[in-house]
Amino acid sequence: MTPADARFLEAFPAWLKSLGADARELAAVVEDESAPESARTSAASALNYLFKSLDLIPDGLEDIGFIDDAFVFRVAASHVAAEAGVLARLAADAALIEEFLGDVYPRLTAYVGDLERAKVRGRGVGEVVSDAPVRDEFVREVRAWADGYTSPAFLRDDKNLVKLRSFLSAKLK
Repeated sequence: MTPADARFLEAFPAWLKSLGADARELAAVVEDESAPESARTSAASALNYLFKSLDLIPDGLEDIGFIDDAFVFRVAASHVAAEAGVLARLAADAALIEEFLGDVYPRLTAYVGDLERAKVRGRGVGEVVSDAPVRDEFVREVRAWADGYTSPAFLRDDKNLVKLRSFLSAKLK
């Protein structure tokens, strides 16, 4: 195992454990009308990914099913300038994802950028950010998801890294 693989196998399970809390924190950004619109949009697009019916990696897939959600949170956060708070913390982790994915990383960032235009459950990110009733329902759904989320095991096994890279390489065009 390389030193880089050891760092990945240390970070990724921790990200899965914090995914519910991260979702709650991002929901708070979406709700905060004093936050910059770019921050609210980035947070809403990342959270909207939770509800997409076709994830990059199916949520029920063994150890790696939710790691794509954790990656999307971090890459979306890196798209905005944030000096403090959840967006800055998540954005700082994006460098590890870039190291892990190498030449696949630009495809992931493009995919995450396109999420801003996606409609999920009949609502777009713009509606979530600008329409208070839509936003309130969205935030309720995120909190309900976070309350029910159970972190999957992510075994500290090189095979999980191989599976993860393979899925993302194949799915990201």
